[in-house]
Amino acid sequence: MNRRDLLLLKVTRTHAVVLPCEELYMRYLDSQLDNTTAELFDRLRAELREADSVHLADTTWFADEDFRQALDRVLAAYRAAGGHVAAATAEPLPASPRSPR
Repeated sequence: MNRRDLLLLKVTRTHAVVLPCEELYMRYLDSQLDNTTAELFDRLRAELREADSVHLADTTWFADEDFRQALDRVLAAYRAAGGHVAAATAEPLPASPRSPR
């Protein structure tokens, strides 16, 4: 899966998705500024329907209780629909290599 697609909340049909919690948290903070938090998580919920499993990456961002609870609701609905959430990791995703200029 292309990480850029997930950041734009465009998940293509795939078996496994790595959900980068840092990037999602940043989008969450932005959504609080313009009152679109509900829409953010609704879009994520809809996009995750296309994945068979989700792996949470860099869960240190769950320190924000409101963010964690909102994401937990999305993941609970995903599990209820038959999806699988893989073991979360507190490790950040490796930096993507930059293309030469």
